[in-house]
Amino acid sequence: MSTTDRRPRRRLTGPLISAPLALVTGAALMAAGAPAAHAKAAATIVVAKDGSGNYTTVQAAVDAVPANNPSAVTISVKPGTYRETVKIPGNKPHIRLVGTTSSKNDVTIVYNNASGTPKPGGGTYGTSGSATFAVEADDFQARNLQFVNDFNEANTSITDKQAVALRTAGDKIVLDNIGALGDQDTLLLDSASKDKVGRVYVNNAWIQGNVDFIFGRASAVITKSTIRLVKRYDGSSAGYVAAPSTAAGKHGFLIINSNVTGDVSDRSHYLGRPWHAGGDASLDPQTVVRNTSLSAAVRTTPWTDMSGFSWKDDRFAEYKNTGAGSGPASTDRPQLSDSQAADYEIADWLGDWTP
Repeated sequence: MSTTDRRPRRRLTGPLISAPLALVTGAALMAAGAPAAHAKAAATIVVAKDGSGNYTTVQAAVDAVPANNPSAVTISVKPGTYRETVKIPGNKPHIRLVGTTSSKNDVTIVYNNASGTPKPGGGTYGTSGSATFAVEADDFQARNLQFVNDFNEANTSITDKQAVALRTAGDKIVLDNIGALGDQDTLLLDSASKDKVGRVYVNNAWIQGNVDFIFGRASAVITKSTIRLVKRYDGSSAGYVAAPSTAAGKHGFLIINSNVTGDVSDRSHYLGRPWHAGGDASLDPQTVVRNTSLSAAVRTTPWTDMSGFSWKDDRFAEYKNTGAGSGPASTDRPQLSDSQAADYEIADWLGDWTP
């Protein structure tokens, strides 16, 4: 195990999501004749399926945000199921996507593309392209809604069944009181490139899947969340929670103060395995699970190899987990010492950023 340099602890204070500003109608989204880089966005854009808002789809609201918007824009989404794919491009930062109720279940953004789904123009979507909701911009926040990929894994015409519900590739991403539901490759927490930092703070979330369903190269904190294991389409219980592809010298996944559970067979799921994307041996995947309740679904040897890369050559460890799926330290189950754990706190992952 490698450890990070110790830094002063910082408390996470203040609200996760900026308070919505005054409503501005859709007609004021762009000043007439103003260059796109300086166009003024509405402070709040309302999406409602029944037509009572500015737009009836989430993508239309995103499209209405001018490129290079300099300040926060809230997209307020009324309850309903929005069957669409949504992409926030890299030139539209500072978007706050907020469901109008306190329940993450009242607003659902859902689609069913898989990696092997044929694209209209030819070819297939690929794993990252299958995402129901994709965020490529920095400073994105989502609250009080859920992202779903309901691709049917039993579909025998498609062999590549990876199906992403939510993909992030920016920095300073906040996901608060959200759901991410799917089967294989549900939540892709990534960065713009291997040399870029992509920090993600996930709080009070419901994350559901079965195979590598939290994956990517982001420096991600998942706290106070439920990680729900589900069976495969054939009824079998087998899978992996995390598949980090962390670059060397960067933080990977920190799962802390959470709950790993599910209606699956005992000792059927690994906590994770190292994803050396593209066979890149220079990567140093990392996942630390600490102060978390583990159900009996977790294997007694919770880490395993992937594509010829040994997990023991990368960075996987636990600290003070509880529950039937927890276990004592061994060569197959590394545990952080108290002194090591002091460098594996939320503040170490977030650096100079306080969500």
